[in-house]
Amino acid sequence: MNLKTLLPALAGAAAGAIVAAVIAGGSSSSTHTVTTVMSSAGAGAPAASIPTSLNKGQGLTINQIYRKTSPGVVDITVTSQQPGSLFGGGGQSEGEGAGVVYDKKGDILTDQHVVANATSVEVHFQNGVNAKARVLGQDASTDVAVIHVDVPASELHPIAFANSDEAQVGDPVVAIGSPFSQPETVTSGIVSQVGRSITAPNNFQITGAIQTDAPINPGNSGGPLLDAAGQVLGLNDQIETNSNQNSGVGFATPGNTDQQVANTIIAGKQVKHSYVGVCLNSAASGGAQIATRPDSTCPTPVVPGSPAAQAGLEPGDLITQINGKAISSSNAFIATVANYSPGQTITLTLKRNDVTHHIKLKLGTRPATAPTG
Repeated sequence: MNLKTLLPALAGAAAGAIVAAVIAGGSSSSTHTVTTVMSSAGAGAPAASIPTSLNKGQGLTINQIYRKTSPGVVDITVTSQQPGSLFGGGGQSEGEGAGVVYDKKGDILTDQHVVANATSVEVHFQNGVNAKARVLGQDASTDVAVIHVDVPASELHPIAFANSDEAQVGDPVVAIGSPFSQPETVTSGIVSQVGRSITAPNNFQITGAIQTDAPINPGNSGGPLLDAAGQVLGLNDQIETNSNQNSGVGFATPGNTDQQVANTIIAGKQVKHSYVGVCLNSAASGGAQIATRPDSTCPTPVVPGSPAAQAGLEPGDLITQINGKAISSSNAFIATVANYSPGQTITLTLKRNDVTHHIKLKLGTRPATAPTG
């Protein structure tokens, strides 16, 4: 595999992912790699929110899911301009991913990293129709992009989205995409776990990701992870591996977030995320603890000039509540902050040197990239 067509690998078990905060530090001694699953080149209607595991045998077969949904899965080829450096480099590169037809207007969802820095995008439909596409909008913080094609509505077959919050461990799933430049490839597996956190292209953190053992590989990026009803649970996004190929640990972005971001982009609005500006200790328990010291992924536990700094937060603070809601972990803190908008004021309950404090913090707007080292 040519790693130049992938996003930079993230080494270590807790690779400094950031969203409203940075997840800093990890205790694992093993080394692995998390990669996005884009290959080198060679609005959906709301769905009934019934967990697949509760369908009581009413789920579709894999063949039925494929026949129902494959006309709405597209192959995407991209030419991108790669940035150079003071020492040269850069130039054009080609990549391939997949996408999901979202509506009859020509809007298609894919991963942001598939179309990042794109100079041209082409969509290939199952029936052989090819169309140039333009990037309507993208959000690196959630790894979601919307591209648009001008084709007859008869060519567009939107796939309904499921309620990704109701995915359960053990639910059967099907992935469709273009691994290793093989469009319309179907693989199957189960939901291995829910509520995972993965690293976005801009090094912030995506919460609520769905883990699966359905084989996904470079080229699956942006394709759907489907439940047994043939509805989209999320967009296939990353694999965790020692070999840069599938090893049974894949991740899809949560479909509910995908839709929320897509609807904002399609409406012509800017996607904004709230921002605190702290690094969090992923190993802490009983709350979300601000890191006590800098490391390679977190140059400063409290980012200078950030809302956290302005509110007086300090390294080592253990945040236990946001507006009275209990916070049990770093992921819970990040997910809760994501429910608020920039400019809103929240009250943090925290412990500092065994003393409880209540601190008001006005949320900022997340910067384009995480302030990591």
